[in-house]
Parts: sequence; C-alpha cells; structure tokens
Amino acid sequence: MLFIPNIIWMKNKPIGYEEIVGKESAVLLTLERVGQVCVTCCAVIFKDFNPSAPFSLWSLWLIASIVLMLLYELSWIRYFASKHSLESFYGNLWVIPVPLASLPIAAFLLLGIYGKVLWLIVFVIILGIGHIGIHLQHVKELNDHS
Repeated sequence: MLFIPNIIWMKNKPIGYEEIVGKESAVLLTLERVGQVCVTCCAVIFKDFNPSAPFSLWSLWLIASIVLMLLYELSWIRYFASKHSLESFYGNLWVIPVPLASLPIAAFLLLGIYGKVLWLIVFVIILGIGHIGIHLQHVKELNDHS
C-alpha cells in the first residue's frame, strides 16, 4: 500500500516539482532518509504487527492504522485522477494537511503503538519530522510564489 503508488508517482510527478525539490532543508532530508531506512527495517524485523486474536480494545490501534492507510490510498487516487499539479499533490484531504506525507506517518505511528514496538515509534517520529517537514516546506514555497 505504501510503495506501489510511490513507484507510479515517479513517472507522474507534479508539474513544477523539480523546481521546488532542490530547495529542501538538508537537515529535514537527512531525518527523512534515516527514518525511511529505520522504519523499513523495523517493519521487516518485528512480527508484533500481525493481528492478534481475540479482538480487544487494543485492536482499535490496528484498525485506525488501516483506516489511515486507506485514506492515504484515496489521496493517491485523487492525485492520479488530477492533472498532476503541485496543488493536487500537496492539497489537503478534507481537514488533513499534506495527506500524502502525514497519513502514512500517522498510520505507522499507530502500528508501532499497536505492536508495542518502541523502536518503530521513535523512527516514525524521526521520519515524520523529515518527511512532513519537507512537504510543509514545499507548501510554503508554493504559497510564497502564489
């Protein structure tokens, strides 16, 4: 659910994306890259994310994570159905700002809580600071040029 839309996106980047991507903060970019590697490793190494039986209130963390990932996919569908503009790429999904950055971060954070994997929670926070920070920086750049 996470990688396929990003692979498709590489061939369908927003018009004007290359002009703003070169102005990214080196600190945010470093946090994003470190977070990506560490979150991916945690997701592969730990098995605590599998649904546990029987259903309990704790399972709501997993359900919430899945709902956020479904909203993330909806955000991609909305983008791919658009004219691939920067506005459609960074635009809010209802009240959710930069959904293509914030939704997967929130989903993985809830997954870390569900699995009680402190390392994933820490690495998701690092990733979130970098990834969401970069997207917000791009939005600011767009707004400054509007």
